[in-house]
Amino acid sequence: MKKFIHILLFLAILSLGHLCHAEVLRGLVVAVADGDTITVLDNLKQQHKIRLMGIDAPEKKQAYGQRSKESLSDLVYMKYVDVMWSKHDRYGRMVGQVRLEGKDICLEQIKRGMAWHYRQYQREQVEADRSLYSASESTARELKIGLWHDETPIEPSSFRRNVFPHDILLRP
Repeated sequence: MKKFIHILLFLAILSLGHLCHAEVLRGLVVAVADGDTITVLDNLKQQHKIRLMGIDAPEKKQAYGQRSKESLSDLVYMKYVDVMWSKHDRYGRMVGQVRLEGKDICLEQIKRGMAWHYRQYQREQVEADRSLYSASESTARELKIGLWHDETPIEPSSFRRNVFPHDILLRP
């Protein structure tokens, strides 16, 4: 029994590992680019592009793209947020969980049917968030909330591949 408790404790510590390395950025949201990207102005008046962790929202030219952006704007524009982040993406944006007065804004976008749970990067989430995001997406699908109102919504990653095929990106 003691060995089992030690294993559980070890697994709990591992699941919190990414939070130990996370930094917190606090600032004012001064721009919303789309349903999963914002710009935060810190107390030194420096701007930071933030990619919301764990979600993938429709692209601007995609069905529900504008609605997803409006939803995120309603939630955070011109409000102070905390961003728990631990990495930059290939575009130089901080990738992080955005919180407003304790509310997980990434999760809220999923609940509103304005984003998918981004399973491609779910290993970067703690287990509790991974489960909650996945369950919230399932609920939004079942209730046909937001983009789930469409019979066959297209995942943003598939949309991007069709709009920007790799062979075009590789051309000079």
